[in-house]
Amino acid sequence: MQAVPASALSALADPPARMVDGAAMDYLLIEAVNALRDSSAVASARAKKIERDMVDAGLVPPPLTTKQQNPRDSGSSTSGKISGPGEEDEGVRSRLETIGMHIGGNFVERLCRDRPLFSDSLDVIKFVCKDLWVSCWEKQVDNLRTNHRGVYVLQDNAFKPIARISSWEGRQEALKRAKLYVALPAGIIRGALSRIGFQGTVVPEITTLPQCTFQIKLPKNT
Repeated sequence: MQAVPASALSALADPPARMVDGAAMDYLLIEAVNALRDSSAVASARAKKIERDMVDAGLVPPPLTTKQQNPRDSGSSTSGKISGPGEEDEGVRSRLETIGMHIGGNFVERLCRDRPLFSDSLDVIKFVCKDLWVSCWEKQVDNLRTNHRGVYVLQDNAFKPIARISSWEGRQEALKRAKLYVALPAGIIRGALSRIGFQGTVVPEITTLPQCTFQIKLPKNT
């Protein structure tokens, strides 16, 4: 039986780190949003076609028609797409967050491989603000606030995933796009916390580009 070189055994026990270009995460997010938006549009059209076919075949009753709008009513209610995110965008946001949770969970395992267990929620939030943020977005969080009751607010004044977002349609459209693009990072944070053992909610908020805040709520007993 041929002996295995010691260098080969060392490589198996402690494999070298595989480096990835820093722009890979940006390209992933761009392509993921475009691909999932197209996928959601196709899925929505397919579901509507199936519903129409079932109505035509008499298998289900036709949908109720909406009441005709009174001309005296406010014109701002005639278009739901302007006042808030559409159904398709909400589906894209949900799927992006799910993908982010998978990425964050796997990624945090590598970051925490040689670390001791976290003792409390404040320690894990500090880990997110420093180690996770630097590894994913190449800088630390600019500001951390807490009410000492399980609510933490992380503020990044120049959040990398939305730093270059703009729109010729104006500021409101740019903000609308940015809110979709922070769904993946929010999922990464939530997935990382979950894999460590801290179940909570992560809510991103954008008021001025490229600033972004993440409100994290963790159970009080953690």
